[in-house]
Amino acid sequence: MFSDELEKIDWDETTARIAAKTEDDVVRALSSQHPTVDDFMALISPAAEPFLEQMAVLSRHYTRQRFGNVISMYIPLYITNSCTNSCVYCGFNRHNKMPRVVLTPEQIEDECRAIRELGPFDNLLIVTGENPTVAGTDYLERALQVCRPYFNNLTIEVMPLSEEDYRRLTHSGLNGVVCFQETYNRQNYKKYHPAGMKSKFEWRLNGFDRMGAAGVHKIGMGVLIGLEDWRTDVTMMATHLQYLRKHYWKTRYSVNFPRMRPSGGNFQPNVIMSDRELAQLTFAFRIFDHDVDISYSTRERPDIRNNMASLGCTSMSAGSKTEPGGYHTYPQALEQFAISDERTPDEVSRALKARGLEVVWKDWDKVFD
Repeated sequence: MFSDELEKIDWDETTARIAAKTEDDVVRALSSQHPTVDDFMALISPAAEPFLEQMAVLSRHYTRQRFGNVISMYIPLYITNSCTNSCVYCGFNRHNKMPRVVLTPEQIEDECRAIRELGPFDNLLIVTGENPTVAGTDYLERALQVCRPYFNNLTIEVMPLSEEDYRRLTHSGLNGVVCFQETYNRQNYKKYHPAGMKSKFEWRLNGFDRMGAAGVHKIGMGVLIGLEDWRTDVTMMATHLQYLRKHYWKTRYSVNFPRMRPSGGNFQPNVIMSDRELAQLTFAFRIFDHDVDISYSTRERPDIRNNMASLGCTSMSAGSKTEPGGYHTYPQALEQFAISDERTPDEVSRALKARGLEVVWKDWDKVFD
């Protein structure tokens, strides 16, 4: 399990190593054909800031080489905000005073129809709060079965499950799983996740091994920018990705680095990442792993998403609602966090096409199952 590997990595030592990187280290990293985690540390370090344009050129080269001029589109569907966790930064925190909703199969189908009217989406991300009593594996399986006739590619972002449950869901239409570790800082993790299943650091961390062992087609991972030192956190994530590629090499991978947005809990970020630093991180990840899907959600502003679409990002959401039933059943209420890009899917598509990019709405077909 990756938790055993993480035990060997010291957080403070990693932070110090990143800060100690020099311009010579950056030059070596940029010239490496097979960058290591140590090279990645150089590329995200302050020493790499003068090399941002050079990194952008290299990132664009690898992105076009591996993905062409393609941006893959997806849309999230929140089906419940019921949650037993107390994450201090999340609008779904169980202590927040808000109506809790669990969509019925009929309501989920209404949401699917409403999404299909927004655009030709075929990649759906099903999102829930973490409440195994009302939104456990049985509920998730039924939701997948309801959504499957409308979308060929189904991904879930839900509570970590057992290997057996992941395997079970792959037989009900599941293609991918997204799970954010949020932070790899084991010592401080409990501070942000004081109660609920999400407070169990190892269970969440080792969930990626369970996904890989269950044969999940695609695994998405990420850290929440705003909790701990972002450079150290993403270095741990890069190490984790390298580990997963070695052990579950048949699986595809994606990464996401969402910057914290306003939510119902009014948690203030401990760390602020600038736009330039977000760009630097994106370029560094593309140079480190040429094949990983880099996803940008509607948390980011339109101008940032437009620019990064040609430089490293390979998938985007559009028209997103972060409240359960937000497309049809319960519009404009109960949201998990505020989005930044409020353009319609058609507006996003036209902006990307204006930059010479091909917008792809479909990634998987039932014929491959």
